[in-house]
Amino acid sequence: MSLFIFLQEASEIEEKIKEAPSSAYEIGVVIGTYLPLVVMILIAYAFYYYSKKRKNR
Repeated sequence: MSLFIFLQEASEIEEKIKEAPSSAYEIGVVIGTYLPLVVMILIAYAFYYYSKKRKNR
């Protein structure tokens, strides 16, 4: 199910980029799409790192 949602969002992103009035808008769409994913990955890694560090004490 989540793969379907991801693919659907990817097609929406492609449509937004095709209809973009300028290259700055394209860059904004890409950053706005992938930045939340990167932030979530960093938060998950921080939880993992601190949990592992706390467990080894």
